[in-house]
Amino acid sequence: MDAGIANKKRKLEDTNGNDGQAEGGSHFVKEGPNQENHTSLMFGIKEEIGSLARTLNLFEQSKVNLSHIESRPSRRSNDAYEFLVTCDKGPEDLSDVIGQLKGVSSYVHLLSRTHSTNSEFSDSGTKPTAEIPWFPRRIKDLDKFANQILSYGAELDSDHPGFTDPVYRARRKEFADIAFNYKYGQTIPRVKYTEAEIKTWGTIFDKLTELYPTHACREFNHIFPLLIENCGYRKDNIPQLEDISNFMKDCTGFSLRPVAGLLSSRDFLAGLAFRVFHSTQYIRHGSKPMYTPEPDVCHELLGHVPLFADPVFAQFSQEIGLASLGAPDSYIEKLATCYWFTVEFGLCRQDGEEKAYGAGLLSSFGELQYCLTDQPEKKPFEPAVTAETKYPITKFQPTYFVSESFEDAKEKMRSYAATIPRPFSVRYDPYTQSVVVLDKKEQLEEMIHAMQGDLNILKDALQKVS
Repeated sequence: MDAGIANKKRKLEDTNGNDGQAEGGSHFVKEGPNQENHTSLMFGIKEEIGSLARTLNLFEQSKVNLSHIESRPSRRSNDAYEFLVTCDKGPEDLSDVIGQLKGVSSYVHLLSRTHSTNSEFSDSGTKPTAEIPWFPRRIKDLDKFANQILSYGAELDSDHPGFTDPVYRARRKEFADIAFNYKYGQTIPRVKYTEAEIKTWGTIFDKLTELYPTHACREFNHIFPLLIENCGYRKDNIPQLEDISNFMKDCTGFSLRPVAGLLSSRDFLAGLAFRVFHSTQYIRHGSKPMYTPEPDVCHELLGHVPLFADPVFAQFSQEIGLASLGAPDSYIEKLATCYWFTVEFGLCRQDGEEKAYGAGLLSSFGELQYCLTDQPEKKPFEPAVTAETKYPITKFQPTYFVSESFEDAKEKMRSYAATIPRPFSVRYDPYTQSVVVLDKKEQLEEMIHAMQGDLNILKDALQKVS
């Protein structure tokens, strides 16, 4: 696998010398170099001896390097397999190999979403002069990339704790199939977790809930009991994504969507723009309950979910997502770094004390204790500085960024987003769950008119309260 899209992994040691949980920020991976010259193809071939080798030889003959290969049984035919490959060339350089693929495959789909011209926004008046990265405009557009995972899914790396366990690998395929078949608007399928899986969850649940009252921020500790009451959070029960998603929608409009593995930074952040969090549904291997080389259901449900039910934190997360839409690749990396140091590993100051709000901390027994000691360096959260900060992925963080409040962090992210070079602004319309591209004077005038109506309502309400 090309190092540019290899997944980030880490193994941490907790204070008792046990294996610590892996990084919480691995929902996204570092973008490979020169992403505009990478293209993904999906094709199906019959299950015959040597068929894959002959097909891959077509890429070698055309001097096309493959940086990622993934396979699964085809849903279209019982005797065929479906392959997803990432090439190190742009679509215009793949015409020959695509033509040859069509001759030996039952179907070929070009999945490249790297750059599109501004003609996509012709309905809003933008002139097609410059190229900008494609981004989803409607919430159902997330279907276009939700299955384009970069690592894991039904397949595991050789150093994964479950790599040599055929039962675990088969189980992971069950979870991957749920995610691959899911479409926007559907009910998230319920999973009957095994006794062994519940035992692993219970071990982590016990350890972390001991620390939450003293180490987690007040918003987290306010919401966690509500999840116990409404969503079945218990030591002996792994909650269902559908129940949690419905609870989150009632609180902040955020929802969960099942995903089979790691998404690219751009895709994962785009989901946040629509208040959608791509969540895994599988659980780590039971042999190492305090370690995972990837995000799993423990990291998602214990680390991330509680704060997505907090209105201010939800808005802060969406601000990062909105800032990513149409942003240049270099800024995607900066936004991903801001995400890392906030949503994953953020600290905040409350009542004169530092508290944890990052999911990577709240789902890691060892690092949750370490982050509040005097050992690491603490800096105030300033997006322009945070975005340029390097971080290790094989040990506890040496530096954490501290926010004064979620509201303060949100305003700072909005100011930083305004510096991203885009020929337009974007606004999320919660009524249609779509992104509106703002690039015409008439649109702005309409927004001002709508805001005036809201201000009149506010003025009237204030007078009545007085």
